[in-house]
Amino acid sequence: MGQSPSAPPGRSWSRSSLRWPQPGLGLGFVRGFLLGRNKDERMDLANWMRCFLSQRLPAPSAEEEADAEGKAAGRCEGEEVGDQEADHLVVMVNGLYGSSADWKFAAEQFVKRLPGKVFVHRSQSNHSKLTYDGVDLMGERLAEEVRQVVQKRRNLKKISFVAHSLGGLVTRYAIGKLYEPAMDENSSLDTDNLSDKQDIPGAGKIAGLEPINFITSATPHLGSRWNKQLPYLFGIPLLERTAAGTAHFIIGRTGKHLFLTDRDDGKSPLLVRMVEDCDDGKFMSALRSFKRRVAYANVRYDHIVGWSTSSIRRQHELPKLKLTASDEKYPHVINVEKGNSEDHLPEDSEEASPVDNLEERMIRGLTQVSWERVDVCFHKSWLRYNAHNNIQVRIHPVNSDGEDVIYHMIDNFLV
Repeated sequence: MGQSPSAPPGRSWSRSSLRWPQPGLGLGFVRGFLLGRNKDERMDLANWMRCFLSQRLPAPSAEEEADAEGKAAGRCEGEEVGDQEADHLVVMVNGLYGSSADWKFAAEQFVKRLPGKVFVHRSQSNHSKLTYDGVDLMGERLAEEVRQVVQKRRNLKKISFVAHSLGGLVTRYAIGKLYEPAMDENSSLDTDNLSDKQDIPGAGKIAGLEPINFITSATPHLGSRWNKQLPYLFGIPLLERTAAGTAHFIIGRTGKHLFLTDRDDGKSPLLVRMVEDCDDGKFMSALRSFKRRVAYANVRYDHIVGWSTSSIRRQHELPKLKLTASDEKYPHVINVEKGNSEDHLPEDSEEASPVDNLEERMIRGLTQVSWERVDVCFHKSWLRYNAHNNIQVRIHPVNSDGEDVIYHMIDNFLV
């Protein structure tokens, strides 16, 4: 699509590389990293930073790399847990510079609390520096990986996705490629012209399976540009402009996608195209096919992904919340909201900037389907500034304060 994606970095893959910390979208992660890691882990920071500065080496073509990654992941047994007879596949997807190890705790808890009901596959096709290659290329890899898993396990009937951070965008792209309409293409049903918030259960399948849960946690659904979507920049226009113009030097094509600066062949930014069905994929039809869609979002202390972009809300729609649990069983879940806000902005606001208009287009597109929004806050956590990793329990027990968030996911999971 558009310009050919740059080839993935040439660094060879190893198990040890999967344990490196996730850098996030800017320098904000450094503060959380330093505050939330022990002394031994801090000593790795120099090596970790060198990965940004190292010169990229020659590598196989993007198509060869994607094909190899998908096939290798489909053959992998080590990242799968659950009853072999379970017919519900749960695919867990990591974020920027992450790995399948990031979902280890959550995968184990899903299988433990839903015995015999789910089979969990932790995605391996996008790890470490491969996550710099762009949402589209990563989405293609993930789609191929899912196809391989489904082909290998013939007893599967249902599918769900659980994704963290950037992984949520990658998953949205992948399901657009995996979507299979339930009706003949000549059907009179036009899914592109469905009215807002109109869901059609059973309107299609994902990789031949019935779509059930689509869950994201701390995912920048609206990108990371402007409007405090990258909180570490404190909403300062100069810093936000600088980040938008330089992100691709640090995290490659992914930076262009997150900051909406990609203009392949004059097209709209990829994240904007992903809120509709288009030549790139049936993105909204795929989202609409799931029985439920859930967005977990950090209200505070997440310096990587802002509350607005992760909860798919306009800034003025963010609720004023008391930082107390709505259910004592889940001490860090402070608000659960089902459905979308009815408060829309005027179609053509004279005061809206071009970036605001892009953001509005994404919100309007994504809220064509209903979302459950779960607001999370780690205000009493000693690692509150590591909220971006806590919400996933990326490393256990370091990020164990987020355990209740994982339990909330499981307790509300449709099987």
